[in-house]
Amino acid sequence: MGINIFYVVSFLLFFVSSQNSIVHGRSLNSINEKPDPKDVVATARWLVSQNFWGVLNTISIELQGAPFGNLVSFSDGLPNKGKGIPYFYLTKLDPTARNALKDSRASFTVSEYPLGTCGRIDPENPACSKLTLIGKLKLVYKKSKEAEFGRNALFSKHSEMKGWPKDHHFKVYKLEIDNIFLVDWFGGPKPINRKEYLHPKI
Repeated sequence: MGINIFYVVSFLLFFVSSQNSIVHGRSLNSINEKPDPKDVVATARWLVSQNFWGVLNTISIELQGAPFGNLVSFSDGLPNKGKGIPYFYLTKLDPTARNALKDSRASFTVSEYPLGTCGRIDPENPACSKLTLIGKLKLVYKKSKEAEFGRNALFSKHSEMKGWPKDHHFKVYKLEIDNIFLVDWFGGPKPINRKEYLHPKI
């Protein structure tokens, strides 16, 4: 009887441990190592590359211009080959796409917390990185090479999207980045300009 209890307890401890080490169906070991907080460009690009979802904010056309935040899936490229520009798969059945087609101003926020690399600290703790990209949410021309790139990028991270209803008319959108807001350590936001973010030094 004692042996059975030992095995049960051991299994439960292993199960809990394994669940805590998995994020979005992949092991924490598959998440690239977090850059040094002093390398702000690398940290910003890392946050976009490693994350699967974030909060996309648009200007509501149905709520008299109130800000409207929506949790959305995204991708900036094939795994570990991202370009830093978030692509989204949106339908006009959702307010976000309708808003963007009327007023393209938008911002997109991702956090390190969902990656599981913040440990036990609160998501608002400055040591748990967060990034907001501000710009314009634009529809990508359906027959363009960029739209093909966007679909490949999205489907590589979100394979379920391939089977989403055709009659919902999902289309590829992207955030054209104008400004970047990053907090990855104590001392307030770190300045990053658009050029160095999109074309980082390797």
